[in-house]
Amino acid sequence: MEDKKLEALKEDYKNIPIPDELDFVVKKALKEGKRDMMNNRKNRFKGLRILAATAAASFVVIVAGANTSQAFAETLQEVPVLGGIVKVLTFRVYSVDEDNYSAKIEVPKVEGLDNEQLQNSLNEKYLKENKKLYEEFMADIKDIEEVGEGHLAVNSGYEILADNDIIFSIKRYVETTKASTNVENKFDTVDKKNQVLITLPSLFKDESYVNTISDEIRKQMEEQVKSDSDKVYWLDDEELMPEDLFQKIDKEQRFYINSEGKLVICFNKYEVAPGYMGTPEFVIPTEVIRDLLAGTDYIK
Repeated sequence: MEDKKLEALKEDYKNIPIPDELDFVVKKALKEGKRDMMNNRKNRFKGLRILAATAAASFVVIVAGANTSQAFAETLQEVPVLGGIVKVLTFRVYSVDEDNYSAKIEVPKVEGLDNEQLQNSLNEKYLKENKKLYEEFMADIKDIEEVGEGHLAVNSGYEILADNDIIFSIKRYVETTKASTNVENKFDTVDKKNQVLITLPSLFKDESYVNTISDEIRKQMEEQVKSDSDKVYWLDDEELMPEDLFQKIDKEQRFYINSEGKLVICFNKYEVAPGYMGTPEFVIPTEVIRDLLAGTDYIK
């Protein structure tokens, strides 16, 4: 008798209907996930995010559904498995260590992007620019030895500035020391969702961002100079030519998006300030540029 009751309970358990709304959510997630996988796997995480967001954003709902419906639990098993993660490795190191000359040039390599064309393009660029840096270093050594004794050092590497579900930002730096030290930074920010390289103009509706951001940077420069007498920017210096003073950013100004989703505008050494100021960076408040943005996916 007890066995018959238990079998009846099991049968009732299996036949519990899936709520229409929840069934629709799961099937929609599956449909979206499969379509994304077929479409060059542009977004490996999208299926799970859609499922989590549309199912009332509640883990309790998922657990309750799985516990009350075998059909629901079996449906969940069809959700695409999360894919890999974008990562950066050191592909090659050019190294020289002699009495008067030293170099350490690290070449980064990006892995994990579904867009192989973009990934190859980035890696080819990194290899090419570092190979050129090494060749220039060796040529400079030859020139120094021809004219007499001298010193030369080059240190080049990379740093991950942001890495989340939406974006990936990397900085490559080159520090060269001859009579003085110069520092040059380059940045790349990748949209991990759509697998594209983000440019500064692509963030905005039109070119009005140039003046707006320039005004904000000038404001921050003036505030820093006012609060700290050791800080100097080339704003109003009668000893400099007008073209040497900071007027406005370039349309393709160096930038990155940080881990907080803020736009950061960057300058190389000597570009807008004396050398001791290093490589100035300015975080642009989102409220200053909000109305100019082409979208809100990146800048928060």
